[in-house]
Amino acid sequence: MISPTKNSLCHSKCFPCEGGVPVISPQEAGPFLAAVPEWSIAADGKSIQRQWKLKNFVSSLAFCNQIGELAEAEQHHPDLHLTGYRHVQAVLTTHAINGLSENDFILAAKIDAIGS
Repeated sequence: MISPTKNSLCHSKCFPCEGGVPVISPQEAGPFLAAVPEWSIAADGKSIQRQWKLKNFVSSLAFCNQIGELAEAEQHHPDLHLTGYRHVQAVLTTHAINGLSENDFILAAKIDAIGS
């Protein structure tokens, strides 16, 4: 397998997942995490997450809406948390397989592209 890059992930498309897709284990996630180094894997290995501290509530809410529009276009939906009026956290997992898939890393790279 060729190691993914942020660019290759950004140019990929999330694929519909209704199960039957192999779970990416924490050990297999290494090359994907290298492509999106701002993201970290959860202790249980089933999700990745990233946090941002934005300027204010309005910019935080706008960022959440941008993520939402992107997620809807990709048909892969993160858990979004807006706390303390300017702290945003995105958590990505593939619910149908109760773990990580390539979709999570594709969406992470695309979120990074809008959040930079």
